Amino acid sequence: KENFSATKAYCLAKLGDDYSVGLCNYFMQAFGEENCVYETFPEGTSDYSAYVTNAKNNGCDVFFAPVSTEAAALIIDQAVAQDLGMPILAGDTWDSNVITAAAQGKSNVQIYVTTFYQEGGNAEFDEGFKAYLNSDSTAMANNGGNDMIAATSAMGYDAYFVALEALKAAGSTDPAAVMAALPSVTYEGVSGAIAFDDVNGDAIRDAAYVKVCNTE
Repeated sequence: KENFSATKAYCLAKLGDDYSVGLCNYFMQAFGEENCVYETFPEGTSDYSAYVTNAKNNGCDVFFAPVSTEAAALIIDQAVAQDLGMPILAGDTWDSNVITAAAQGKSNVQIYVTTFYQEGGNAEFDEGFKAYLNSDSTAMANNGGNDMIAATSAMGYDAYFVALEALKAAGSTDPAAVMAALPSVTYEGVSGAIAFDDVNGDAIRDAAYVKVCNTE
């Protein structure tokens, strides 16, 4: 609402997918459900043209789609083909080399992604991870063919060390003991401070980023 002067939002989720449906619900609560157009698509969808058309026909100002990377690339293709004319907003599933490749050189689409790590957040990690990628052709290929660091890589790195701390706290490799110890673990990772809440065991994070995908 503030950055894009948006008064109407289009929200797209995958039917039955707790992640994208949940994020759309939270988004609509914050934005105002009466000012949102909400749709879902079924498993196996490969054509998103109708959803892009609906967003345009309903006069929406932003297009929120916190869906999978595979769906994201296809949505971007349709947004470009139909000249969507509004910013696309998404969650951390869009923080991927696949999205960067899909958006590359397509100046008529703007993509903003909320995520938990940005290159430059930890210089030592960035240097080491890029060195690893550039020394291993398989790792480079698995990273999309370049050494861009997505948040999932940094968070996967942190998750390994959080698990290690849980093993230390448990004093055992027994899965039940490690699981019992995990909620008490705190860790200062490359993506920020990590702890777990007392209600659901959800991660408590102290940092987040909004990435702008450069389409030039």
